[in-house]
Amino acid sequence: MIHARALARTYRTRTGPVEAVRGVDLDVTAGEIVGFLGPNGAGKTTTLRMLTTLLAPTAGEATVAGCDLRGDPVGVRRKIGYVAQGGVTYAEARTGEELVDQARLYGISTADATARGRQLFEQLDLEGLWGRTCGSLSGGQRRRLDIAMGLIHSPVLVFLDEPTTGLDPQSRANLWGHVRRLREDGATIFLTTHYLDEADALCDRILVIDHGRIVASGTPEDLKRQVSGDAIALTLAGPERAAEALDVVKGLPGQDGAGADAALVHVRVPDGGAVLPGLLRELDLRGIALAGVEVRRPTLDDVFLSLTGRSLRDEPAA
Repeated sequence: MIHARALARTYRTRTGPVEAVRGVDLDVTAGEIVGFLGPNGAGKTTTLRMLTTLLAPTAGEATVAGCDLRGDPVGVRRKIGYVAQGGVTYAEARTGEELVDQARLYGISTADATARGRQLFEQLDLEGLWGRTCGSLSGGQRRRLDIAMGLIHSPVLVFLDEPTTGLDPQSRANLWGHVRRLREDGATIFLTTHYLDEADALCDRILVIDHGRIVASGTPEDLKRQVSGDAIALTLAGPERAAEALDVVKGLPGQDGAGADAALVHVRVPDGGAVLPGLLRELDLRGIALAGVEVRRPTLDDVFLSLTGRSLRDEPAA
């Protein structure tokens, strides 16, 4: 569905050229939900804009939805749906009219557009809102309307740019269900997000971009396995015996990154669940009292931190 090789974009500035994207190779197969992650300034938005024909590549080539990105950008636009982060509707316009007008731009008749639009309203839980103004909708309703705008011409490939930014948890979860149903209905989805739980929950595969290059690709579980083991955190009853507790965890098989901060002792081990009972017995034999224990599997944020040196949770959506 997407095949890109050596895709690049260089901007000319007063101080010289800036390489925003430096030879991106990526593939997306039909029926996938692929997450595209990257810190601000990594080249994520520039890559998305190139793939959606909003920005011409400086170098490289790509095929998007069966059409050559450089040679047939109009063909690409006819086959893709693009849901922008900021939305595309006018506050004063009526929702149904906005949807029909969008369809008319693709050469769809008014009758067919109305039928297709009402079908989308039903699928996206927007029934009863056909005559409402866009500005009167809630945040979740507006995002679902944005998705309907991107689907009105029945695209085979849908680009979703930060689809749940600014939504409350209930609206986010609701929208996740709609995204999953899009894939069930045969669409391929290319998703950018700053929410790692969203990428973990929705995506079959994740691509991570940093400094203009793809630095990792794989399923969420594959990427998590690249991080060295489970994290064990021991909260001691007091900091007095932290050094002794640290010596104990440094003796664990396969341990990595053992350290202490006041009364908190932490370490990574290949299998935290298997190691923990013996660790607790040893600490008890030594009379080292604990106030709390936590074992945590690697998360996508751990992956992101190890790959980029930054936590995506600290990145504001942009």
